[in-house]
Amino acid sequence: MAKAKKLTKGQHRRIKKNLADKLSKDKDLAWQDSELSEQKNGIIVSRFGQHADVEASNGDIFRCNIRRTVKSIVCGDSVVWRQGKETEHSISGVIEAVHERTTELARPDVYDGLKPIAANIDQIFIVSSVVPAFNPDIIDRYLVAIELTGIKPVIVLNKIDLLSAEHQELIDIHIALYQEIGYEVIFASSKLQEGIENITARLNDKTSIFVGQSGVGKSTLVNSLMPELGIGTKEVSENSGLGQHTTTVARLYHFPTGGRLIDSPGIREFGLWHLSPEEVDQGFIEFQDYFGYCKFRDCKHQNDPGCALQQAVSDGKINPLRFASYQRILASLGDNKLTSRFN
Repeated sequence: MAKAKKLTKGQHRRIKKNLADKLSKDKDLAWQDSELSEQKNGIIVSRFGQHADVEASNGDIFRCNIRRTVKSIVCGDSVVWRQGKETEHSISGVIEAVHERTTELARPDVYDGLKPIAANIDQIFIVSSVVPAFNPDIIDRYLVAIELTGIKPVIVLNKIDLLSAEHQELIDIHIALYQEIGYEVIFASSKLQEGIENITARLNDKTSIFVGQSGVGKSTLVNSLMPELGIGTKEVSENSGLGQHTTTVARLYHFPTGGRLIDSPGIREFGLWHLSPEEVDQGFIEFQDYFGYCKFRDCKHQNDPGCALQQAVSDGKINPLRFASYQRILASLGDNKLTSRFN
C-alpha cells in the first residue's frame, strides 16, 4: 500500500483559505437585505478571523461578519456596517465597507505579505523593558517602520523597578542617545506607578497603540492606565527568559478622559526585509544631512571610500551605536528568501 503523501505548508494554506472563503460566502448569503438595518458607521474594536467586533456610535459592541468585498480590516478601522434584526450564532450584523485610512502600521508576514496591524493611529508607544533584556535593535526597527508612516513615536522604558546597577550604564547610554536624536522617552513602572501620569497625559484625545516584544509589560501598563479592564498578564518565562504572549489579537479601548488605546500582540522579532535600502535610510532621521554626499552614488556605507556616513561617524556627528544598528538592518534585508513578494 502506497504511503500517503504529506501535504506541503503551501497546500495546507490553500485548503485553509478555500474553506474560509466558503464559510465567508455562506455567511454572507445568510443575511438578506430585508433582515438588515440601514447602514451605520462604526469603529473596529478587534478582529477575529472572518468576524470583527464593531463599536456603534452609542458605545455598544456588535460581532459582525465581513463581506467578501472587504479586503482588509484591522483594529482602529472606521467602517460601514448593518445590524441584523436578529442575532444568529452570536453574529449581530455585517461589515460592508471600510473608510479610507488616515494612517496604517503594518509588518511583513512571509505568508500574507505586508500585514496591517492597526489603522488611523496618531501615536505609537514603543514599549521596551529591563526584563526581558533591553533590546535597542528592536526599538530601532520599530523607529524605521514608524518614520515611514508619519506617525509620532514615543519610547517607553518599562519595568524600571527591576533595573540593576549592572545594566544601568548600558541602558543609560542608549536612552540618552534616543533623547539626543529628538525622541521622547518615558520611564515607567506599573509596580511603582511611575510614568503612568506621563503616559496618561499623552493619551488624551488621540488614538494610540502600544507595540513591543512579548513580555515587556504592555498589558500590565494598560491595566495601570485602566484598572477596570482587568486584562490578563503573564510573567517572563523562567526557562527561556523570553516574554510570553498575553494579548493574542489587537484590541481597542476607550481611555476614561478621552482618546483610544490599542493594545497589540507582542512579537519576538520585527522584520524589515520588505523595505528597500532607501526606505531604511529614511528611518534614521539623524543621518539625513549626509545622504547624497558620498563619493560614489552606489555607496553601500560599509568600507566604501569617500562614504559621507562613515566620515560623520569619525567626526562624532553620528553615534557609532546607531550606525552599527543601521548596518545590521541593511544586512538583514536579504535574509528572507520571500523578499521578492514585497519588492
